[in-house]
Amino acid sequence: MRHARRRIVRRVTRLAAVGGLLLGGAMVTQAAMASETPPAAVRALAAPTGAGDTGAALVARLGTARTAGSWIGADGRPVVAVTDDAAARAVRGAGAEAKVVAHSMDELKSATATLRSAPRVAGTAWAVDYRTNRVVVSADSTVSRSDWSRMSQLAAKTGDFVQMERTKGTFTTRLNGAQPILSTGGRCSAGYNVTDGQSDFILTAGHCGPAGSTWFANNQGNQQLGQTVSSTFPGNDFSLVKYASGKAGDGADVVAIGGGNGVRITGAADAAVGQRVFRSGSTSGLHDGTVTALNATVNYPEGTVTGLIQTTVCAEPGDSGGPLFSDGIALGVTSGGSGDCTAGGTTFFQPITKAMTALNVKLIVSAQSAARNGAQNAGGTAQSTAPSPAATQAAIAPNAVSPGAAAPVSGGQSETLLARLTDTRNIGPGLLVIAGSLIALVATRYIRAEQDRKAYQRYYSATWG
Repeated sequence: MRHARRRIVRRVTRLAAVGGLLLGGAMVTQAAMASETPPAAVRALAAPTGAGDTGAALVARLGTARTAGSWIGADGRPVVAVTDDAAARAVRGAGAEAKVVAHSMDELKSATATLRSAPRVAGTAWAVDYRTNRVVVSADSTVSRSDWSRMSQLAAKTGDFVQMERTKGTFTTRLNGAQPILSTGGRCSAGYNVTDGQSDFILTAGHCGPAGSTWFANNQGNQQLGQTVSSTFPGNDFSLVKYASGKAGDGADVVAIGGGNGVRITGAADAAVGQRVFRSGSTSGLHDGTVTALNATVNYPEGTVTGLIQTTVCAEPGDSGGPLFSDGIALGVTSGGSGDCTAGGTTFFQPITKAMTALNVKLIVSAQSAARNGAQNAGGTAQSTAPSPAATQAAIAPNAVSPGAAAPVSGGQSETLLARLTDTRNIGPGLLVIAGSLIALVATRYIRAEQDRKAYQRYYSATWG
């Protein structure tokens, strides 16, 4: 009976070992497949299209006298507003959709210049609506009846394509992100980590504080982050906070989206009208919306800011400076807006490409992302290549666009050995299962051979007495 039980145990062990070998092999195969380059159908959603296929490239080629902007249509195709049939044929020949409109970009910009030259009224904003071929002037609840009447008269004289509208709430900067940064002047959000090749900085909103402002990571004031070394507001809305240590540290290419989660940033680009975008802030977390206009002008109580991205994304006080991105591509930092994340509203963003050019800095991206761009440096962290407008056309299906690749906020280097070994995306777990199964098989063979040898000795010992 005892021998029968032993045989059963050995057989069960061998079966388990064989099953372990099969399971380990499957795990290794799955991990290897996961690490391969995704198929073309998947890559197409995130890969930039050729510059010649974008609406922005067609507008640049045809000129502002024959076009009036471009945007991403509901089907993901670029749409270009044109003023004549010849331009429409050129757009269609390039594979984009053409929409014939009455007013060129030159006419629309002339109208915004007229508005800019008029006496400034705080609480107003305007932008060119490419899709309706109009200039839309918005006035918040702080604009008086007399100012509204005066601006309405100016709009009527400028042209019938200038539209006046009232908006809920007030246009304010969002001082008070992804990660919160605090100073004596208030609370803001960190935007992106950038570098000039010597030191690392936080790129955030200019209205958060003037040059010389000291920033902390907590409200006790005992975790100093750094100091503002450059700030531009109004006019533009961006600033640089130099890290006290000189370096951004681990996870410099990740922006927080709440709950200890983050999104890995792989590059920078200009936004496009119609593009689905995401904003993160320490006050309201992650929210999404659509780009409705570019080169918007906002008359904040503190001053006028031009060249902004206008969106339907909500924001609240404390979100200033936080990142705007789509599919892991950095687009801007939060400037201000109206409304909140309960009722909705309009939010404006400083384009990141313009800010980086003015400040002479580059985005910090991971070495893996930089290798794809051919820009890896010796330190293992790299700077993004020059921003490409084509990257914004990656939204082949706008509704399917995601914030980007998930990543831990603290960075990958802090990951524990146990987490790496148990991560199903790695080959390690499968190899461990295979090794354990082989050991079990060898052990059962050894035990059986040893038992047979002892039985043989006992038999012949009894025979030869």
